[in-house]
Amino acid sequence: MKYVFHPEALTEYAEAVQYYTERRAEVAQAFIDAVEDAIYRIRESPTRWRAIDEDIRRCLTRKFPYGILYTIEQDYILILAVMHCSREPGYWKSRSE
Repeated sequence: MKYVFHPEALTEYAEAVQYYTERRAEVAQAFIDAVEDAIYRIRESPTRWRAIDEDIRRCLTRKFPYGILYTIEQDYILILAVMHCSREPGYWKSRSE
């Protein structure tokens, strides 16, 4: 199944990569790999992760404190947020409307 980033989710992802790049390029690459792995797992089995808010599901990344929040649309997966797990809960809710 194909996937699409909400524009704000793509910005979050890019900002997180930039943050890790400023610390160490190897850590940034590990972060990218962790996010891409989570997206791969979502694509393989989108209903595997439970809904945390109506039809919004969360898949946690490995090794980094991030969750990929997404909805299953008819023809694709919509990634609503690449959320740091310590960030204010619910900040992304307006994206699902």
